[in-house]
Amino acid sequence: MRIGGDHAFLTLPPFRKKSTLNLFQNLANTSTHMSPVSDINIVENAVLPAPEYLCREVPCSETQSDFVSRSRREIGNVLSGADPRLLVIIGPCSIHDVVAGHEYAQKLAELARKVGDKMLIVMRVYFEKPRTTVGWKGLIMDPHLDGSYDIPAGLKLARKFLLDVIDLGLPTATELLDPITPQYIADLICWSAIGARTSESQTHRQMASGLSMPLGIKNGTTGEIVPAINAIRAAREPQTFLGVSQQGLASAVTTRGNPNCHIILRGSDGGTNYQHEHVENTRNMLINAGLNPVIMVDCSHGNSGKNPTAQPNVFREVMEQRTGDSRSIFGLMLESNLVAGNQSFPQPLENLRYGQSITDACIGWEMTKELISSEYEKITRHEAQLKT
Repeated sequence: MRIGGDHAFLTLPPFRKKSTLNLFQNLANTSTHMSPVSDINIVENAVLPAPEYLCREVPCSETQSDFVSRSRREIGNVLSGADPRLLVIIGPCSIHDVVAGHEYAQKLAELARKVGDKMLIVMRVYFEKPRTTVGWKGLIMDPHLDGSYDIPAGLKLARKFLLDVIDLGLPTATELLDPITPQYIADLICWSAIGARTSESQTHRQMASGLSMPLGIKNGTTGEIVPAINAIRAAREPQTFLGVSQQGLASAVTTRGNPNCHIILRGSDGGTNYQHEHVENTRNMLINAGLNPVIMVDCSHGNSGKNPTAQPNVFREVMEQRTGDSRSIFGLMLESNLVAGNQSFPQPLENLRYGQSITDACIGWEMTKELISSEYEKITRHEAQLKT
């Protein structure tokens, strides 16, 4: 078994598309109950295509695979300090319209080329959304936005969209929520995240240990830093846990550990944590834990009070720290879309405004372009001054 690359391996029988699918169909049709009350609350148990089957149906070319590997190395070099550029994870809160998402990606790819000597731009391509109670769970779970939960279609659509973004020369980023999802899409992800709600989850820490891309772990919604640091320590170590193979079989997965994990400061329900004192405190905690003191700041969520108009100010303030003495800051994250703000959902699909988020509110494209361009110019001037 491979989880997104080189860290996790499990020897399994060779994949045979027709026989494996027939096996799953037969098992689904002939399964017996362990007891009369074993699954009284299960309404349906639909069999998904095996990950390898879907990956062959929507394949990744050698050129695309090379781009993912190269992008992962570049991000890793930024993390280690070998590459002095700023890492910027930027894009929609979630992808719900692939046409609008592709238009956004085209604009971002053009901007990324212009600032590429100072900034490594990576596009947020988020398909899974954690919900506090209920709500739309993302493109993979509900691709038709109608509650039909056509997960096979969602997985296929996600792979196709990721390939489109890669073809534009943009590295991809996503938050991985369900531990089975990586088997279907991780080979197309250049950077990933574990969210504030799941950073304390043993399941997600184990999953992270088998992922082969650099990965950020957010502080909790209450603002606690220690659980995220513990998660990084756990994800760096070899782990064995229950998982799903590329053939769709329940498996015991053994990983090597992921050395490229880092913390993301995203604020909390009670306030912000991007200011200098918070960054320095986190840096010291990382050092004391024996970890590389590198920090990414999420300009949204608790750090913006979920007010998208505050994101640019957070970005600018953190950049001032970075050009000062806070060299631990290696990256920032922004939620950005074609149209600023967000819109209520569910509502009739024909009434949805094109290019506007149906989850968290984002800054619009013009503000995005102005912010990235102006900060790029500041970096350029600052570096020129250091040379004189």
